[in-house]
Amino acid sequence: MSSLYQERLKQFLEYLNSQSIELAIVTQPKNIFYYTGFNSEPYERFMALVVDLKKQVEYLFVPALDEEAANESTHVRNIIPISDEENPYEKLKSTIGGGSKVIGLETKEISLYQQEQLSHFLPNFKYKNIGDFISRQRMIKTPEESAKVLHAVQLIEKVLAEGIKKVEKGMSELDLTAEFDYLMRKFGADGPSFSTTVLSGAKSSLPHGHPDHKKLEEGDFLLIDMGVIADGYSSDITRTFVLGKATKKQKEIYNIVRRATQAGVETAKEGTPIGAIDRVARNVIKEAGYGQYFNNRVGHGLGIDVHEEPSIHEKNDMLVGKGLLFTIEPGIYIPGFGGVRIEEDVYIKEDGTAEVLTSFPTEMQIIDVF
Repeated sequence: MSSLYQERLKQFLEYLNSQSIELAIVTQPKNIFYYTGFNSEPYERFMALVVDLKKQVEYLFVPALDEEAANESTHVRNIIPISDEENPYEKLKSTIGGGSKVIGLETKEISLYQQEQLSHFLPNFKYKNIGDFISRQRMIKTPEESAKVLHAVQLIEKVLAEGIKKVEKGMSELDLTAEFDYLMRKFGADGPSFSTTVLSGAKSSLPHGHPDHKKLEEGDFLLIDMGVIADGYSSDITRTFVLGKATKKQKEIYNIVRRATQAGVETAKEGTPIGAIDRVARNVIKEAGYGQYFNNRVGHGLGIDVHEEPSIHEKNDMLVGKGLLFTIEPGIYIPGFGGVRIEEDVYIKEDGTAEVLTSFPTEMQIIDVF
């Protein structure tokens, strides 16, 4: 496995050299994991992969309490522990010395405080953004990475299948959320890849709503959006159910969204503009008269993070290529009535065709416990 991280780091070094960057400081924890295999959340503490191109050496700065774990999980040999009483930027300076005039930084990740500390201890440097390159590199998944996402998908689908059996009269959205989160751990996930979303009734019209103490009621839509992290990779799935008997309008809306999702999946193939996936799915909803109720992009990249590049929106003219892995999740959200979203996870294989990693049925399912 270390050879995988070394190859990624080699590609990164080639990019840094091409940009005449003398020193690169990678601080985003998931990016550090991508290059080193060390997966940790340092919270407020300093952690960084530092690449010194002049000395041709890599350092991994970690909180002192993570030194043992880092040594066990990465090919990087220069592990620099930082105790809580030390100033990490002073230790950075004492380790690498000075003199670097061009430093690569992930500009979306660097806070003003970090900028001030770097400017104080490593004065008179110019910076170049390395974040966009890292995002592009991470965007292309190997078949091995796809297999890891597939494993995370299979886990969350098992959670979903078992969890909906727990639905009962008098249960709240938070009650069901707790059941799902418990099952994630029970079935072997490291944890949720984002906050589990369980929305019912009119609340299902909120694309990013939050579960609360609202009771599940007969006739509600039940929208469930969740995922897990397993072996460092994320899954993301949404399915919408009906509690009790479905109305004619609920069936209509549901079937429109299902057709939109299928249309997006069928469009996903090598050489197609990414924007076309969004437009094809969106047009199904527009032509059915519900275009005003679908106002967000149709999907996003998926991998180590639950939201990665590429962004699957209608104005993205990038072409679909081998190795992309992303969601397709159109929806209809009608305020005061409810909403439907159906989400598939798709990987573009070596032959340029799409493999749908999600397999949980998309046909409307009725949960009748009333």
